[in-house]
Amino acid sequence: AKSANRAKEVGLRKTIGAFKSNLITQFLTESMMFSFVSFLLGVLLAWALLPTFNNMASKTIEMPWSAWWFVPVIIVAALLVGALAGLYPAFYLSAFKPVNVLKGSLSIGSKSGKLRSGLVIFQFTTSVVLIIATLIIYKQMDFILQKELGYDKEQVVVLEGTGILGESAENFKEQLLQLPQVKSATISNYLPVDGGSRNGNTFRREDEGNEGRGIPAQIWRVDYDYIKTLGISVKTGRDFSKQFASDALNSIIINANMQRELGLENAIGKELNNNGQQFKVIGVIDDFHFKSLKEDISSLSLVIGKDLGSISLKLEKGNVNEALASITSVWDKNVPSQSINYSFLDQEFSHMHDDVERMGKIFNSFALFAILVACLGLFALSAFMVEQRKKEISIRLVLGAPFKSIYKLLTVDFMKLIIISIAIAIPVGWYLMSRWLEDFAYHITIGWGIFFIAGFIALTIAILTISYQSIGAALIQPLKSLRKE
Repeated sequence: AKSANRAKEVGLRKTIGAFKSNLITQFLTESMMFSFVSFLLGVLLAWALLPTFNNMASKTIEMPWSAWWFVPVIIVAALLVGALAGLYPAFYLSAFKPVNVLKGSLSIGSKSGKLRSGLVIFQFTTSVVLIIATLIIYKQMDFILQKELGYDKEQVVVLEGTGILGESAENFKEQLLQLPQVKSATISNYLPVDGGSRNGNTFRREDEGNEGRGIPAQIWRVDYDYIKTLGISVKTGRDFSKQFASDALNSIIINANMQRELGLENAIGKELNNNGQQFKVIGVIDDFHFKSLKEDISSLSLVIGKDLGSISLKLEKGNVNEALASITSVWDKNVPSQSINYSFLDQEFSHMHDDVERMGKIFNSFALFAILVACLGLFALSAFMVEQRKKEISIRLVLGAPFKSIYKLLTVDFMKLIIISIAIAIPVGWYLMSRWLEDFAYHITIGWGIFFIAGFIALTIAILTISYQSIGAALIQPLKSLRKE
């Protein structure tokens, strides 16, 4: 933007015999030098920040220092960027006619105003889109963590690797239930989080025979306390009970989605066929999320069976550390040869959506960098415009213009550019993030509040950036500025 201020230099050099090609070579060389220094600093910064990025994104990216293509690509990219950045000012400046420059009849900096404004709009549009994306990602993450899942994941400790207990698992469970901190316990590795067991099957209604439409459904082997421990609601019918001997043989509990898929208005007492094995429905539970929220709730059934992979404990509210110490003590008595390994169900659920959290952090970083770059562009443009209008500002001050009018004079035009940026960024951000939210079966609705916050952030940052130059210009001593003329 300030390259046109070198017009007098161009005029003098042409007067003493410099060719247009000499000037073009000079300006392109300067631009490429800036580009090389920038690329060098950029590569060093990338190398220094790579461990932080790897930790944030859960990646193991390394700088390919030894690759034959790495250095040549950097050099070619630096040359290309330098050439593209320097072409316009090089040909523009070298075309000045010395007589016009030295007479002072050249309107310095008046051209390319649309280009400068367009670049500022592009930079701030990008920044606002990234701000919108960051806000929506964090709001979606909060929605996931706060959503009603159909089961209670709070205060549930999952003891892993309990298969080593074998036949003594039931006895171990009873010992845990004696602890005052343990409310209930269940033995089953079929849990509604990643890492839990899964078992897909095909079910048919017995009254429709083999000709009936089979539906895919999960069949989980659980014990009598599974539904109570995870806080799953029984919609109709009843839970498993040791009072009914048939519950351990051929009773089944299905979720509401499976009832709908089977086309049953009242599923209680109906018989289902699973690959030749017959089950009688004794209860229907409310649908609960046993997969990521990116997927719809599918059909699920529960049967009594042994699965010793893990034991889940519902704790009473209170001192969790005290409860864990008591549980560890019971474990050490039963399995002295192996240390206890446990996790919390709510943390495991959160880990299912780590990719969303990681994306939020990455977009947050990108948004900060984009805002920084946009502010640098706006700062440079405002500095340039203040420099160009310094004489005008001085005359206005001499004639009695107040601080408020000078500040408004220098900021209004920039505010128009920012408002245009926000107007462009809103539909772009809405479209991109709507497409991203389509990956989730359950997601937030994008409201106007998000766009308002993003726009407010962009405007505030822009005003702070511009104000530095505008306030400085409004406080200049006009006599000093005019004396230079």
